[in-house]
Amino acid sequence: MRTTILLMSVNEAPMLERSLPAALAQGPSAELVVVDNACTDATTELARRHGARALRLGQRRSYAAAINEALARTGGEAVLLLNADCFLQPGFLAAALPRLSDPDIGSVAPKLLRVSAAGERLGQIDAAGMFVDRRRKNGLVGHARPGERFARSGEVFGADGAAALYRRQTLEDCALWGREVLDEDMALWASDADLAWRAQLLGWRCVYEPRAVAHHVRTYSPSTRARMSEPARRLQFRNRALMIVKNETAAGLRRDGALIAGYELLALGHVLLRERHLLGAYREAGGLLAGARRRRKLVQARRRVSLPPFGLTPPE
Repeated sequence: MRTTILLMSVNEAPMLERSLPAALAQGPSAELVVVDNACTDATTELARRHGARALRLGQRRSYAAAINEALARTGGEAVLLLNADCFLQPGFLAAALPRLSDPDIGSVAPKLLRVSAAGERLGQIDAAGMFVDRRRKNGLVGHARPGERFARSGEVFGADGAAALYRRQTLEDCALWGREVLDEDMALWASDADLAWRAQLLGWRCVYEPRAVAHHVRTYSPSTRARMSEPARRLQFRNRALMIVKNETAAGLRRDGALIAGYELLALGHVLLRERHLLGAYREAGGLLAGARRRRKLVQARRRVSLPPFGLTPPE
């Protein structure tokens, strides 16, 4: 299966010094494309020096918009979306690609292990896939658990965007207006969870493959939440609301509406008591509501599944 690795960089040349060789070492059957998101550092030069293709964007785009443009300008029957701070281990693609031989599998979630920015291995899981639970809270499966856990394969709700392998047919099936794979109103936070939800609604499954291993420098996580910037926290809150507006189904509300409402009330109470700056997230979501409704019409008109497997995680 012809594979394209889309390696995104936003002025991350020092990280590319490590992630580029690791991606190239996956073998000649994978085309490596470094997406230079209007960088002012040596991203393009590094890519060319290592023999990778550089795709330079003329102006800085959001993560979602940059990935959408890169997808439109590249090929490959399988696509690995890869962050610059994620370092593939030998045999990553050799372990992950065979899982796409099942025609119902649309994506593969690898085993991501935590590593510091200095390269120190922390002995902990970063993500064994992604979950969305019945409250519609999304998160990382196994985050901060001992690294030897989650050693068996199993289905998950989706793949974390730091390193996610997709069947291109799945991405094309999920695209809105024929081009928007990642929601450009969401920009970054939870865009991978939103894509996973849309894929589930279309009947595509995601499988976790623990033999496909990568090390990831996680900038923001549940364990570093207190250090997140206020704009990042607002974006996180805002995008959760947009994701629910777009993707929630009547069957889901009938079963889980009380859980969702209860979680939202708790979140609002937290905002009012501890993080009032997040009230702006609700205003921002309101400003994007018209776009979310337009997307909802497309998502709901095309869905093949009424109740995705919320809470799905692989065996620990």
